[in-house]
Amino acid sequence: MPNIKSAIKRVKVSDKRRAQNAAVKSALRTAIKEFEATVENKDAEGAKEAFLLATKKLDKAANKGLIHKNAASRQKSRLAKQLNEVSA
Repeated sequence: MPNIKSAIKRVKVSDKRRAQNAAVKSALRTAIKEFEATVENKDAEGAKEAFLLATKKLDKAANKGLIHKNAASRQKSRLAKQLNEVSA
């Protein structure tokens, strides 16, 4: 544990941010799993709604720097491909 006041604050801030980032990343994974579950059930309407939520969470994670923007783009592309297969 640091003794210097500014270092103590940095530890607190980094712990707070780490917890927030973990929550956002967890919500992102959950949204993707829910989308994949609706695709598995061949529910086109539910998949469309889940797709919108998942893409929103991917964009937010990319903007915050949790995942790389190209990784988010790749994920969205793969999800859209799955959505098109269900919709067709």
